[in-house]
Order: sequence, then structure tokens, then C-alpha cells
Amino acid sequence: MKEQETNLVRKAKEGDGKAYDELTLLYKDAVYGIIYRMVHNKQEAEDLSQEAFIKAYNSINSFNEEYAFSTWLFKIATNNCIDFFRKRKLKTYSMDQTIKYKDEDIQQEYADDDPTVDNVIMDNEKSKMIHKAIQELPEKYKIAIVLRHQEEKSYEDIAQILKLPLGTVKARIFRAREMLKKSLKDILR
Repeated sequence: MKEQETNLVRKAKEGDGKAYDELTLLYKDAVYGIIYRMVHNKQEAEDLSQEAFIKAYNSINSFNEEYAFSTWLFKIATNNCIDFFRKRKLKTYSMDQTIKYKDEDIQQEYADDDPTVDNVIMDNEKSKMIHKAIQELPEKYKIAIVLRHQEEKSYEDIAQILKLPLGTVKARIFRAREMLKKSLKDILR
């Protein structure tokens, strides 16, 4: 999924409208869900979703491929709702509120527009430490955690890929997270 998404984004940046249509199909339900939970109106959610995809298409060249496309797209959708609320002066909802997507709560994250050199260095070091800790996991846990968090696969997709029961996949991911917490607890305080 991650590789497919990366290829679609690159093609969309080169002006391939069909590639962007595929990205739209991949995320239309998630974007609609985020927006609907904010505006609580089907018609407005549909309109705002369409506007979000248009805004994303118009600014696709500003997308930084170091980050997940979904995160960038969800931020555009959320900001579109905020603009909508400002125009209509409707009741707004907390940006700190988690979003329910599939089987997990997603905490929205917003990039610091002005990161300091220290923050950049610290973030890079943390990323390296996390990556190293993942590489040191036993193979069966490493594969599960990489599929879940780096390739953003659903539990069901992982179960299919690994030809394992869903419960086994969830247990492996849980165990991998626990192992990572334990190995990183002193490093990432």
C-alpha cells in the first residue's frame, strides 16, 4: 500500500489525473468520515470532502514525500472544515479530539511550522533509534509492526499477507509494541 501510494503521488505530481483519481478512491471514505464527524451534515460533508480533494490536487506539488500522504490529506480536510466553521460561525470541535477510523483512534498531529535545529536533530535521532529497535525485534514481530505502522496496512490485510488468523496478528503487533516500549523507555523520555 505504501509503495503503491508513493507511486500514485509521484505520478499525480507529474500531472497524471488518473493517479490522483486512484488516490481519491483510496481515501474518499476516510476523508468523508473525518469531515462528517466535524460538521454532522451529509450534504455539507460531501461538499467539503470534494473541496478538500480539489485543494489537495491543486497543492500536490507542495506535498513532502517524507510523510504519509494520508496525514497531509487529513490535515487539508480538517483545515477545510475549520475554514467552513469560520465562515459560518458554527460550533467547532476540538482538534485534539481523536478520530475513529476503522478499528483504532487516530490522534491528529500537526507539524510545527518553525522547527528549531535542536528539534530536527532530536527527531532524526529518535527516528533512528526507533528504526534500530524495530530492526532488533524477532522477525515475526518486526514484519507485523512494519506492515502496520510503516506500510499502514489494516489488521485484516496483514492477516491475509501473513496467512495468519486475525487474533494472531493483533497479538503480534501488541507484543511488538510492548517490546519496543520496553527497549525505548529510557531512550525516548
